[in-house]
Amino acid sequence: MFTAEGQRPRNVPRVGFLTTLGSSSPTFEAFRQGLSELGYVENENVVIEPRFADGQYERFPELTTELIRLKVDVIALLGAVTARAVKKIVSDLPVVFAIVVDPVADAVVTNMEHPGGNITGATTFDPQQPRKQLQLLKEAIPGVKRVGILGDEGISQALMNANEEQARALGLETQRSRVVAPNPDFEGVFAVFGAGHVDAVLVLEEPVPVIHAKRIAELAAEYRIPTMFSPVRADAGGLIAYGTSLNEGMRRMGTYVDKILKGTKPGDLPVERVTRYELIVNLNTARQIGVTIPAEILKRADRIIEEAQFAGRVA
Repeated sequence: MFTAEGQRPRNVPRVGFLTTLGSSSPTFEAFRQGLSELGYVENENVVIEPRFADGQYERFPELTTELIRLKVDVIALLGAVTARAVKKIVSDLPVVFAIVVDPVADAVVTNMEHPGGNITGATTFDPQQPRKQLQLLKEAIPGVKRVGILGDEGISQALMNANEEQARALGLETQRSRVVAPNPDFEGVFAVFGAGHVDAVLVLEEPVPVIHAKRIAELAAEYRIPTMFSPVRADAGGLIAYGTSLNEGMRRMGTYVDKILKGTKPGDLPVERVTRYELIVNLNTARQIGVTIPAEILKRADRIIEEAQFAGRVA
């Protein structure tokens, strides 16, 4: 929600929010909710300035400059690509990140415990996540033998390689595909997946697949291929979303923003690890592609999507 310059309250902190995604992404609402839980009321004791790149990475310098010009007190951002772009422009303004797979490997910070400088945040990176996701796929899709793994050509292959390694350890065959921005050929990807008889597709939590998650889910449904996304795109229409918790990551980012606004230096805040997992199952998609989700998985689910809505928590 943007507020006209003349309507902004005086002497209240301003928080910039920057993401590769669009304004419809659930991440912004989760961030707002996290600040609300800490007692912040928009346009009363905080002003939030959101900026959405809508997948256009080249806009980061322009959007970052806008936030600097607005004299925000801290920038909250999502993703390693965003963090590296902001880092090139901002050297003294506090920056807090979330949804960065590996902050050190992604060159966002040099040390998790003592980040120093002006950047810190929360990471949802769990080295065990690839194995846990693939194990769940085997449980959810009995007989799965071949898994397509979909990633982003524009970033490190570390996550792709980790998933392939774990798949082999679990006795699974893999077929990798890495798409390129700004015009990824998902139709070509799924034609190859279909011809290769993949039994399921694991969509990595990387920028291009995350941005285009709904298109990926639509094509997977056309080919009747089960998909697994991370919780950041549980809304996209995939069959299963499983991984470290998006909501918890956004809450932790909000907590760090709060600490910085109260005087703590970002370099003194160690990067936090989010280890709580979320499991979301989409029964609409299951019916559409003709898959029956085992009852045991439904019992473990944190949320079930049915009739285009979250049906609630399953105990």
